Amino acid sequence: MRPPARSLELTQVTEWNGGSAHTVQDSLAAEEPLEIRVNGVPLTVTMRTPGNDRELAAGLLLTEGIVDSREQLAQIRAAAPDSPRSNLVDVQLKDCEFTPEDRHRSFFSASGCGICGKASIEAIRHRALRPPNRSFHIAPHVLYSLPDVLRARQAVFERTGGLHAAALFDAQGNLIAVREDIGRHNAVDKLAGWALLEGLVPLSTHALLVSGRGGFEIVQKALAAGVPLLASVSAPSSLAVKLARELGLTLIGFLRGERFVVYSGEFRCVPEVLEPMEHTGIQR
Repeated sequence: MRPPARSLELTQVTEWNGGSAHTVQDSLAAEEPLEIRVNGVPLTVTMRTPGNDRELAAGLLLTEGIVDSREQLAQIRAAAPDSPRSNLVDVQLKDCEFTPEDRHRSFFSASGCGICGKASIEAIRHRALRPPNRSFHIAPHVLYSLPDVLRARQAVFERTGGLHAAALFDAQGNLIAVREDIGRHNAVDKLAGWALLEGLVPLSTHALLVSGRGGFEIVQKALAAGVPLLASVSAPSSLAVKLARELGLTLIGFLRGERFVVYSGEFRCVPEVLEPMEHTGIQR
């Protein structure tokens, strides 16, 4: 799988290995600012890995609650990769009441933070996020296979070791799409944007797997896209668990090997829950 254009940068480094030093060429994950405008007015700037910028803009508007359908996106203009304005995307909306002054979001978002600048966490909780599809189910043995499938498709991570990834799967474990970015929330937005542009939102029959932790911002983005099950290879946060339980999202952490921990919505992936064990605590 070929990495997107401009997603990698090459540099010379010194590697110390086995008692000797060598000069080698290394690949770095690219990080550049992207300005997103709505109807020509600046909305935000986010640090991202170049590539799939139109999807990132569309996904951000979806997961931030600015749009909820593909029909509201009249046009998405992204400059050519070699243009001086290559880090700019302008989205033209239709049938959508939006003024930047109404948004409680800062005009700069670091790559590691998906909800920086929100007036409060309550602003996200009180959005019109709907409970996801309760009839979606996925078998435990299918869940086991997802991390390996995702890792095999992480083209930029394979070269750099420095990117997050998000992937969509169907109930049979078939990979539908995968996106990478230096910011885990950007990877999810790129995936959500792809789904929106393809007319697949809400993603009511899909599972979302992220390579990092299942933080609060990832949960709210999954809910905005209509995903019924979110899994991660690491731990969720306490607020992520609370929000998942409030809205009925299946939230899975520590998906490694033949083991995972369900923090919410076990009915979608666990056929039977056994009696509580005597010891307390989860093995990390």
